Amino acid sequence: MRKVVLVTGASSGVGRALCQRLLEEDDGLHLCLACRNPGRAEAVRAALLAARPSAQVSTVQVDVSDLRSVLRAARELRRRFQRLDYVYLNAGIMPSPHLNIGAVLSSLFSRKVIHVFSTAEGLLTQDDRVTAHGLQEVFATNVFGHFVLIRELDPLLGRGDSPSQLIWTSSRSARKASFSLEDFQHSRGQEPYSSSKYALDLLSVALNKNFNQRGLFSSVVCPGTMLTNLTYGILPRFVWTLIMPIIWLLRFFANAFTLTPYNGAEALVWLFRQKPESLNPLTKYLSATTGFGSNYVTTEKMDLDDDTAEKFYRSLLELERHLRATLLSTD
Repeated sequence: MRKVVLVTGASSGVGRALCQRLLEEDDGLHLCLACRNPGRAEAVRAALLAARPSAQVSTVQVDVSDLRSVLRAARELRRRFQRLDYVYLNAGIMPSPHLNIGAVLSSLFSRKVIHVFSTAEGLLTQDDRVTAHGLQEVFATNVFGHFVLIRELDPLLGRGDSPSQLIWTSSRSARKASFSLEDFQHSRGQEPYSSSKYALDLLSVALNKNFNQRGLFSSVVCPGTMLTNLTYGILPRFVWTLIMPIIWLLRFFANAFTLTPYNGAEALVWLFRQKPESLNPLTKYLSATTGFGSNYVTTEKMDLDDDTAEKFYRSLLELERHLRATLLSTD
């Protein structure tokens, strides 16, 4: 029986590269591309099948920032599949990122200068918006939409003889300092992206605590610093071209500069090969690239605790119940 893999945000960036690499690993997969734009999804599907004609590749339309879209997509997936072996929760946004010039200048004279510039820790602020359902857009897209999706896909996860694996695209920039349980949507802050990625780390830990016993496992990954639509939103393409010689030099000292989505998918693909029961739920898996361009996977212990993770998980459940009641009352 073919393994079934669902990938959100599969039409570009690391999501598209991941799909390519997964089929290089095993072209006997059934790969389902969950994308907001159906036209782009079909174009990626055609390209993947042209390279791997024996694979099965399908698409499903979903906008993870829109709860109704998530519910529709989940109903469709439950209709098509009896189980999901892997779910890559990869779709995400970083709207209108701005460099904090003061933080950049102070970092130049810090002992952590290489770490800061390879992770962008504390260097970026973003302008967030509010969705039609009254949620902060970054939180809705990066965290809550995916949370509702896996809740809706529960009948397909961890059922049968083999486990199911959730793999979240987190970040090295996930900072405890940017997250607050009292404001987990980050409506009062300027680092919603960092907050949302820390929230993913918390959620993954809580999911492992609550569902490992029934065969559902969760892991988080950082793909590193890549040149994608997200990074081109920080600095224009020509600026990245100008500073590329400096970045190549920095790669000899900092392994986070993976630069290409193909390299950034390294840890995501590595997890595909692992037995999820053997993985540490408190570990983040990081894609890394040497100065000479070789890819490998490294790890770091996440800076969080079980109690905060469980409280955040319960907060998400409560928010989900509230929004479901609102949706039912307006439909």
